[in-house]
Amino acid sequence: MWIHKKRASDIPESEVTDHKTYLNRRQFLNSSAAIVTASMLQSSIVDAAETPKPTFDKLLKSDFSTEDKLTSYESVTTYNNFYEFGTDKASPAILATKFPDKSKPWRVTIEGECDKPGEYDYDDLIRPFTLEERIYRFRCVEGWSMVIPWVGFPLADLIKRAQPNSRAKYVQFTTLYDPEQMPGQSRKVLDWPYVEGLRIDEAMNPLTLLSVGLYGNELLGQNGAPIRLVVPWKYGFKSIKSIVNIRFVEEMPNSAWMKAGPREYGFYSNVNPDVAHPRWSQSRERRIGEFLKRKTEMFNGYQEEVAGLYTGMDLKKNF
Repeated sequence: MWIHKKRASDIPESEVTDHKTYLNRRQFLNSSAAIVTASMLQSSIVDAAETPKPTFDKLLKSDFSTEDKLTSYESVTTYNNFYEFGTDKASPAILATKFPDKSKPWRVTIEGECDKPGEYDYDDLIRPFTLEERIYRFRCVEGWSMVIPWVGFPLADLIKRAQPNSRAKYVQFTTLYDPEQMPGQSRKVLDWPYVEGLRIDEAMNPLTLLSVGLYGNELLGQNGAPIRLVVPWKYGFKSIKSIVNIRFVEEMPNSAWMKAGPREYGFYSNVNPDVAHPRWSQSRERRIGEFLKRKTEMFNGYQEEVAGLYTGMDLKKNF
């Protein structure tokens, strides 16, 4: 039995977004949610006809949700950082309307220092997990932020099934590389494909989410469809989109933004008002839809849940 300890960030039932604001909530999947008893990460593929797919009709309400006012669905789906579809905020919503190509099966490979590697179709990957709705603050490095109702499951659940061995110190994630679908990859803005990483204890933290939807809907291309990472106490570029590879490694991954600007984008990238970006301050932020700026909170307001991960670390050096 899970005994829930109340947090200051818990959302009361009265604050849950009204059902009418959910656009086409029941269109993603038709069958009922299920937790299968068999391990997901096995060499054989689960028969889809025998195991129901998860549905967005029945979502767990997360114990970690914030009570902050939600950012509008329109803003969340039209104001995006996704350089694979362009470097300005509007391009992803325009160029990712047909992404991913539904005629191509989406596969995720799990490999590296683990006992149960494998390659899985998207549906087979997520089928064993119960989906939750988690309302998270989401902070971007340029000084803007949103509050988004994500749908997904804890990354820790997948990691446990993969069974990383004692050499696995980090988890590395890789985005799809397909310039035909992702026209931004034809420009050498970053070293493609996009790579990100977390320390294994960060990846196992209960806040860390693998998201497959938001606002009760399947993820759109501009938001990182069909599966992405959400790490709410870090800057948004750590929450890698459109994942095709998860690899357990012994050495710290050299991520895309670390390669592009090592003085500007460190491995940890925790939201920290005391560590300025070389070209701007991070001490204040502006919520999309609001005029006035607000003070940036340490760890984006998730101190209680994650501060212990960094005990004894110099967070200005390990930025």
